[in-house]
Order: sequence, then structure tokens, then C-alpha cells
Amino acid sequence: MRFRDRAEAGRALAGLLSDLRERGELPDPLVLALPRGGIAVAAPVARALDAPLDVLVVRKIGAPHHEEFAVGALAADDPPLFDADTLDRLGLTEQRLAPVVERERRELARREHRYRGDRPPPDLRGRTVIVVDDGLATGATARAALRHVWRRAPARVVLAVPVGAPDSLDLLAPEADTVVCPHRPAAFSAVGQWYDDFEQLTDADVLDVLDALHAR
Repeated sequence: MRFRDRAEAGRALAGLLSDLRERGELPDPLVLALPRGGIAVAAPVARALDAPLDVLVVRKIGAPHHEEFAVGALAADDPPLFDADTLDRLGLTEQRLAPVVERERRELARREHRYRGDRPPPDLRGRTVIVVDDGLATGATARAALRHVWRRAPARVVLAVPVGAPDSLDLLAPEADTVVCPHRPAAFSAVGQWYDDFEQLTDADVLDVLDALHAR
């Protein structure tokens, strides 16, 4: 299974999530996208569920000299969440990664302000919160996002991604009430390999989606 683009992937997720709602498993839903890529997937989901859409900014903490390889992640103003086994394997310490954490926290704050301005984060208490991204590789950012959401007293938490690495999905299963992922390829190396169009989105793209949905 390949997706033409993130919108098609979002429609595939929307169909599965709509079925869950029909069965009464997603009461009072609220959709949180992990920008930037997750916003284009989350928009069709929010429309199908007639649910509010907002963003949860999460930043990956990359290994020195190999920034795409996640050793941890940051969500909102939470403390950094590290993968202890990965740190040990790479001979890294939290102290050595402190400059990386500080840089990513600054970028996180910049994006939060850009996307939300003075608008407060949504109230998650008692709601079914559906966390959406465009795919799941190591699961570092998703884990940080889910733990951030749980701290805000939702009734249920759902992780929804169009494609994901099976091992990472299994490891994340205890972090959510439900994990929805239609494509779990055994030969997984990167999220982008499962999209024909995986163009990087911009801050303007994120704002366009948010403005369109909030104007309804």
C-alpha cells in the first residue's frame, strides 16, 4: 500500500476512525496534529469526525552528527523524553545533549507562537483526543506527544497514523487506548517511502489548514 499524498492518507484514516465513532468508541473527539506533516493528514480526519482540530508541536532530539536519528523528543514545555537504551548504545548522556535540547526547545516555542499566536491550547479534559501524524518510524515524537496529552486528563487517547514500523507501533501500544494504523509494512525504513508525494510542508501550509477549519 502506498499513498498518493498526505490528503489521501488522511482520508484512509478518516474512514477507519469514522467506523470507530459509529460504534461509539470515539465520544467527544478532538484531533491534535503533529506539525508540520501531520496537519495535512489530520484535516480530512477532523472533517470526517466533525471534530475540532489543533496542533501539538513536538520536536525530535537528534543524535549529534546524525540529526534525523531520534534519541528523544520534546512536547510543549514538558521535560525532554529520552530513550535510555538508545543513549546507552550510542554512548550519549543527557548532559551532552543539553545544547540540542535547548535549540529544539527554542524552535518548538517559535512554532507554537507562529501557529497559535495568543490562542490558548485546547482543553483536553474528558475528551477523546486523537493524535495524528503522517507516519511513525522510531516513535520518539509520538511517545512524547501521547504522554503530554495524558497529563491533561483526557477521557481516551487514540494514536492515528497512516503507516508505521511494526516494532515501533507495538512498543507504543501501551501509550494509547487505541492505535489506528492501516499500513504496517515489514520492510519499513522511512515514512516517506510510502508516499508518492512527500513534499515538506511549511509554516504557511499549517496555518492555511488551521485557518480554513477554524473558519467553519
